[in-house]
Amino acid sequence: MASTTAMFTGLTGLNANARTLDVIGNNIANVNTTAYKSNRMLFASQFARNLSLGSEPSDASGGSNPAQIGLGVTVAGTQRNFNSGSLSTTGDQRDLAIDGDGLFLVNRGTQRYYTRSGAFRQDSANNIVTVSGERLQGYGIDDNFNIVTGTLTDLNIPVGQLRLAEATTQVRFTGNLNTNTNAVTASRGSRFQFAPLNDTTAAPATGATLITAIDNPALAGNQALFTVGQQIEVNGAEKGGKQVPVARLDITATTTVADYLTFLNQSLGLNPAAGANPDGLTPGATIDAAGVISVVGNIGSVNDLRLDVNAIRQLSSTGTSLSTPFSPTRTATADGESVRHTFVAYDSLGSEVRVDLTMVLAQRTGGTGTTWQYFVESGDAAGIDTRVGSGSIAFDTQGRAINPAPLNITIDRTGSGAASPMSFDLLFQSPNATVTALADTRSSLAATFQNGTPVGVLNSYSVGQDGVITGSFSNGQTRRVGQVVLAKFSNPEGLVDIGSNLFAVGPNSGTPVVAPPTTLGTGRIVGGALEQSNVDLAQEFINMILASTGYSASSRVITTTDQLVQQLLALGR
Repeated sequence: MASTTAMFTGLTGLNANARTLDVIGNNIANVNTTAYKSNRMLFASQFARNLSLGSEPSDASGGSNPAQIGLGVTVAGTQRNFNSGSLSTTGDQRDLAIDGDGLFLVNRGTQRYYTRSGAFRQDSANNIVTVSGERLQGYGIDDNFNIVTGTLTDLNIPVGQLRLAEATTQVRFTGNLNTNTNAVTASRGSRFQFAPLNDTTAAPATGATLITAIDNPALAGNQALFTVGQQIEVNGAEKGGKQVPVARLDITATTTVADYLTFLNQSLGLNPAAGANPDGLTPGATIDAAGVISVVGNIGSVNDLRLDVNAIRQLSSTGTSLSTPFSPTRTATADGESVRHTFVAYDSLGSEVRVDLTMVLAQRTGGTGTTWQYFVESGDAAGIDTRVGSGSIAFDTQGRAINPAPLNITIDRTGSGAASPMSFDLLFQSPNATVTALADTRSSLAATFQNGTPVGVLNSYSVGQDGVITGSFSNGQTRRVGQVVLAKFSNPEGLVDIGSNLFAVGPNSGTPVVAPPTTLGTGRIVGGALEQSNVDLAQEFINMILASTGYSASSRVITTTDQLVQQLLALGR
């Protein structure tokens, strides 16, 4: 007779195939979802009704198999396909895709999630976030732009806000110093003399004479030329055609003529410590027994001084020009093979510091090479002293520097707000640039590289295959500003889908291994791309046909059983 059990068996088929259509429909609906991972449903037979469990063979007969009638189908479970989808180029470097098995780490409050969707953008606080606002995790940087590994943090890229400035530590030079000249035999510095100075007692002035005791020759009666509060200004002087920075000496009750001579040496860049010139005279300002001030300049044509009658002035306490009491008379012009190069270095705040490097042929000895004297000056040094450094460099008979060690230069930046002193090296011999001393038509010198930078603003960033985020600054520099990390699970199918392309750790997913991309099997990062859904539409349509067929067949079982029951009931009429 008809069995109602068959109806319930058909019902299980209807339920199972209907759930299959749910899974297929979800896959098809997410065919365009970024980094979506498709699912499939698996069936299993339900428990069976046992008519007999069978019997074992005997000597007289063979054994029998179990007699069982199945009671339908049940859903065994779903399986997620974690194979990678194809990558689609977007051209936006903020989009990231993973070529491998890793997942991005994101935080929502204190809860951590994992995702394959790399459609990241920045929020109002410059955090890198997902479409739904979760913050991307990774490694940050220290003050020197070094990646700080081991500690995960919200990746924050302050485009338009992060600023970079670095002090110069190295300047490389190239060029050739012309040795094909005879000027060294007559090389000398500029020479000037001033009218004799007397004090108010009519005695010749000396270095110890107070400036306020200098006699004013324009007034009778031995009256003082200067008073406390006035200033002496150097303004309009030139060195080798280049303007000398304006400098002022404040006159106090203790200011002496020796202080004035030191002021001239500092403001005009005269360096007595460099030693005597080839003509036997030592650079610097001096005063003789007759009260006559003499100025001897540094050797080299580019060090030739020009001091007009108005170059040294007397100023009132309010800065008004009163007179030109020091009228220099030129007695010699500087000469000698020389070259000057002006370059820009940067202090720790990124401020420009202009520096002059002058090279002058000081000595040429047959069979041993040449010796060149260098002068380093900067009008951006603190105070009035433009002198930064001086010395000599010897070249052999092949035109190569005998001691190519870097020259360390320090510049006083007191009062600028930057680190002081500013220190950097001048390199005359390096793998990419060399200064030689060979015969030529003229000397040439140029700075080919300096590693300091002015202030720059972070304009944009990109992510490399290893997850390192590189920022591009407006001053042309690039620096690491963070690193994206990835998580790898031993069983990614065990992750729990919580929606919005996010997964949470599940009981069977295992513990995540967090590591930089390209390590521990996490895969590599592809910038400017997104991972597409891995749904196979053709397969889903086939599965949909099979589920529809299974559903129709199960419904036929129910209708057939119903017909049999109706026939059975008809027998009782």
